[in-house]
Amino acid sequence: MAYENIQVSREGPVTTLTVNRPKALNALNSATLRELLQAVREAAESCRALILTGAGEKAFVAGADISELARQTPLQARPLALRGQKLMNTVESCPKPVVAAVNGFAFGGGFELALACHLRTASPNAVMGLPEVTLGIIPGYGGTQRLPRLVGKGRALEMILTAARVDAAEALRIGLIERMVPAGEAQKAARELALTLAAKAPVALRYAKEAVVKGLALPLEDGVRLEGDLSTFLRTTEDRLEGAKAFLEKRKPRWQGR
Repeated sequence: MAYENIQVSREGPVTTLTVNRPKALNALNSATLRELLQAVREAAESCRALILTGAGEKAFVAGADISELARQTPLQARPLALRGQKLMNTVESCPKPVVAAVNGFAFGGGFELALACHLRTASPNAVMGLPEVTLGIIPGYGGTQRLPRLVGKGRALEMILTAARVDAAEALRIGLIERMVPAGEAQKAARELALTLAAKAPVALRYAKEAVVKGLALPLEDGVRLEGDLSTFLRTTEDRLEGAKAFLEKRKPRWQGR
């Protein structure tokens, strides 16, 4: 389908979704949330890996659209919050790996979108944070839950309660991003990473991510049990047989995704 606020491009096994509202610093209004949700679902059906980024080099996604939020009553704001949470949950649970290319500001809902991705690359000009307390609110798209799972409770509380901004170098140091790359190359690095992921067995990637994401919400004993169950299931797949055969024949595997 055609979108008003995002661009969709496909190169080989990788699909890129670009939030394209540069005049609003790619802020997430209700229409953009709706379009992103649909686009992520559609891309997951056809690609091997997915990249999320923002148009231009100034902002990844600068946050929620404050001009829209300011006009809403609490009753009107609730459906928007639920839509944002649904988008983030859909990104995190996407069966294909999702890489964020953070090229500039990533605040509020934009930072929460990056947190929902499985991996993150960033340019040196990237700046991230959750500034909601300065507006008298708190993060509403999963930031209070995903951030401490990445950086720990104390660091997350410091960032959320002080509305601290973190640059790319600090984000790399504390584990918010996986790669910091030269200026203007966040998307290039994300594509290289996505292509690496796309070359791996799709079913194995899907359930490796599930073991990690779901396992973090479980006691260790239950998480290990989940890993064992998924590992056993993967031994029944055609890709497992193809992987062993390709290894013995010293060739690249031809994954079927089943």
